[in-house]
Amino acid sequence: MKNAIIYLFEFIAIQLIGGFIVKALWGLLGGSEESTTALLITTSSVVSVITIVVFLLTHAAEVSPTWLRSRPWATLFWCVLAAFGCIIPSVWLQELMPELPNLVEQEFDMILKDRWGYLSIGLLAPLSEELVMRGAVLRSLLRSPRLSPWGAIALSALFFAIIHFNPAQMPHAFIIGLLLGWMYYRTDSILPGVAFHWVNNSIAYVLYNLYPNPQMKLIDLFGSQRTVTAALLFSLFILLPAIFQLHLRLKKADE
Repeated sequence: MKNAIIYLFEFIAIQLIGGFIVKALWGLLGGSEESTTALLITTSSVVSVITIVVFLLTHAAEVSPTWLRSRPWATLFWCVLAAFGCIIPSVWLQELMPELPNLVEQEFDMILKDRWGYLSIGLLAPLSEELVMRGAVLRSLLRSPRLSPWGAIALSALFFAIIHFNPAQMPHAFIIGLLLGWMYYRTDSILPGVAFHWVNNSIAYVLYNLYPNPQMKLIDLFGSQRTVTAALLFSLFILLPAIFQLHLRLKKADE
């Protein structure tokens, strides 16, 4: 438990200190103050890379090719399919909840509408967050004798929601964190979570550029409540079989 808290604060410290340093260097190197989008993408990308390097070099998180050597291609396929099936149900649940403050809406708008934003949101963020939240934090929590496996998964999901620093994202992050935590617990590998996380963020990036209105609801997208219900059911017909298949297939490399 203690190590998990240390890893969490280490991650937060890297975000804050790394972000401050990048912004300072940006100004010293003559970066334009009007290039806010470029600064945001650069800061986010550099901080993610620093996070990956620090957690790997300090062995706070361990990455091993053992699970991948078992050739789990079918398992990764179902991880990707689960990510597709999860989007609409997650948005639907979030719309049922009271509206929460979106503290970084403007920043996300600038990053997502830029093609280089995908480097940060779609590629580096899934890898760095899975490395820290599952590969370090959850790995430590699962070793705690005071927590059951699902207690550790739930606590790591709560931490995952908190580190987004944005109330509007927290419900979705918590739900996804439970699923990602379960994947890690079953495999001892961050790769299923990275695959799921990458698809989830990639879909968000694509949808934003197709429908760049952050206030858009499902009913605005599909046109009627009946179509929303049909889309929700269709998504569940993807999500639930995918989770069932993952239940059957997720396992540690030595099992």
